[in-house]
Amino acid sequence: MSGWGFTIPIRLAKGFSTQPDAGRRPEGKEYFMGAKLGGGGGGRFDLGQNSEINVTPFVDVMLVLLIIFMVAIPAATVSIKLDLPPAVPPPPGAKTEEPTVINIQDGGIFIGEAATTIDTLPADLARKLDKPDPTQERVYIRANRDVRYGDFMQVMNTLQGNGYFQVALINEEL
Repeated sequence: MSGWGFTIPIRLAKGFSTQPDAGRRPEGKEYFMGAKLGGGGGGRFDLGQNSEINVTPFVDVMLVLLIIFMVAIPAATVSIKLDLPPAVPPPPGAKTEEPTVINIQDGGIFIGEAATTIDTLPADLARKLDKPDPTQERVYIRANRDVRYGDFMQVMNTLQGNGYFQVALINEEL
């Protein structure tokens, strides 16, 4: 006999009988359910030790994550129109003009070295640029770390409200 097996007598629920039905089971025999509980020896149903990793759950999780990212990534990308300068260097000997920088500090707002206020910023900026259409010129903004976000956004909104849409931010020295 291979493996350790034994039978367990099962008590049947009311209304059921262990008596054989006519023509199906031989008469006079008692019936039991059998179970094979772990055990030594190699038998017909012995699977042996399995030391391989089951990759099916791993693949299932990876496919679910792939679907989640495929759905979430397009929703997360927001289109922002950038006005980038061309990547062509100026010809040698060409005169480059000094950029117009608005410095925002705790002490106030400065265009270059000249102090201004939020109310006079558009007029002072147009005077500093000295062009026929100053709103088409690029303006750079630099803010100190100590400047409140609301003050910075107030300068940005004032510039955009007066037609200055080519605004660039500076985070290092020019």
